[in-house]
Amino acid sequence: MKLRFIAIIFCILLVYSSISFYIGWNGWLFLSTLLTWENAGWYTIFSSIIAYAYFIGRLAYRNPLKPAAEALKLIGSYWFAVLEYAVIILPPANVASLILKAAGADKPVYIIAVGCITILLMAILLIRGSWNAWSPIIRTYHVQVPKPAGKMKKLRIAMASDLHLGTIVGNRHLKRLVNKVEQIKPDLILLPGDILDDDIEPFLRKNMSKVLGKLKAPLGVFAVTGNHEYIGRKVPEFIAAMDAIGIRVLMDEAALVEDSFYVIGRKDKASAGFGADSRLSIHELVAPLDQSRPLIMLDHQPSDITKAAENGIDISVSGHTHRGQMMPNHLITRRLFELDWGYLKKGGLHAIVSSGFGTWGPPVRIGSRSEVIHIEIEFVHA
Repeated sequence: MKLRFIAIIFCILLVYSSISFYIGWNGWLFLSTLLTWENAGWYTIFSSIIAYAYFIGRLAYRNPLKPAAEALKLIGSYWFAVLEYAVIILPPANVASLILKAAGADKPVYIIAVGCITILLMAILLIRGSWNAWSPIIRTYHVQVPKPAGKMKKLRIAMASDLHLGTIVGNRHLKRLVNKVEQIKPDLILLPGDILDDDIEPFLRKNMSKVLGKLKAPLGVFAVTGNHEYIGRKVPEFIAAMDAIGIRVLMDEAALVEDSFYVIGRKDKASAGFGADSRLSIHELVAPLDQSRPLIMLDHQPSDITKAAENGIDISVSGHTHRGQMMPNHLITRRLFELDWGYLKKGGLHAIVSSGFGTWGPPVRIGSRSEVIHIEIEFVHA
């Protein structure tokens, strides 16, 4: 198993390095023509640092070079976006250059002109993608649940998934979350997983709990674990940090709110793969509950929508997919999940999947937006 893992990592790094070399070669062809450079030495060193900045930053994070490591990680994260879109943009650009060259165009035309257009397209994608990532919107859904909820006729929920708080998404973006939630004026706040971006250390060091703790609602704030909380292997510390600011993390348990409805929280399905206990099935979670009351479930990954519908869940909220975060990745998430983003009515279930509030890897979104979900629920008699 260890040899297989090493082989897989080696293959991934080989492919990554090959693509990075391809991009670097195109960059050198453009700059050497534009600036008449002849020696590629410094360019090679600089481009290599950029290509491996994320990995260098991760390795250097636990030593006195932490500020530089964070900067390198940010640069490397943007490089991942460049990497993806260069694979899409550069081959057609190379073909166009070859056609122009064959047609007798001068070198400044088929290299510099095509290169400038390529750089412009990349800049537009990165600028627009950054704006999409750092400018959250509120997306609203109205649903009816045919069950009584005590004296409640309506319930207003604010939901934000995939905050990914850490070295890249920090207090500045977190304040945007607080502002958006305050605009909604919710009765209840739900955070369905990936609150952390792996490591809890920057969350604690940058005192993000002070800002996150400003999320308040009359009926409480509830959260569940996502896969990234388990990747960081600090789930007990995470739960303690959330508890200290009044956010209850539900670990395969249900909370009866105002003697009116249940909020059910599932452990993420990744839990078993990181040495934690495997999670309960939805059937096991709802069996001891009074199912004549509305059942609202947080499940980080939207992989059990059919089971949720079969077991009487009225509303499920999830994240995880980021809607691919950068198109055309949404074509992959769309095939992996029955619902990778938006709303689906299945039987009596209202399933809602968010594209997330934060980002993983590049702080860039193309074809998706940073969002906070506003759910207006009306309880009606069947």
